[in-house]
Amino acid sequence: MTATSNGPTATGSGPAATGNGATERTLGQLVASATQDMSAIVKSEIDLAKAEITADAKKAASGGALVAIAGVFAFLALILLLISAAYGLVAAGLSPWLAFLIVAVALLVIGAICVLVARSAFQKIQGKPERTIKSTQDTIAAIKPGH
Repeated sequence: MTATSNGPTATGSGPAATGNGATERTLGQLVASATQDMSAIVKSEIDLAKAEITADAKKAASGGALVAIAGVFAFLALILLLISAAYGLVAAGLSPWLAFLIVAVALLVIGAICVLVARSAFQKIQGKPERTIKSTQDTIAAIKPGH
């Protein structure tokens, strides 16, 4: 049988034995452990911030898509308004251009509705990672002496 030693190693990195058989960690081990713990905390805070920002980016993308749709409808309405004006000048009558004008107005109404929905989506964006800030403040409070 070989005996194992719980005493400090030649490099000073092993656990030191106390008189009652319990082992204590060296200062170097404590610093390394604290560094690893802080790295893990910082990494988890960064991951949380990324998750929150990704959610806001998705909301912004859907709002931007609705603005693009509104732009397409407004462009189509402009084309129809121009055609309506041309028919009005040529015919000076009511039937052909009035029909085009009614369709153009309907497209403008749809475009306005899309802009209002997009505005609502943009207002829901928080702009900053609230949970990350709260979690970081809690972590700092827990680390401070006296807590």
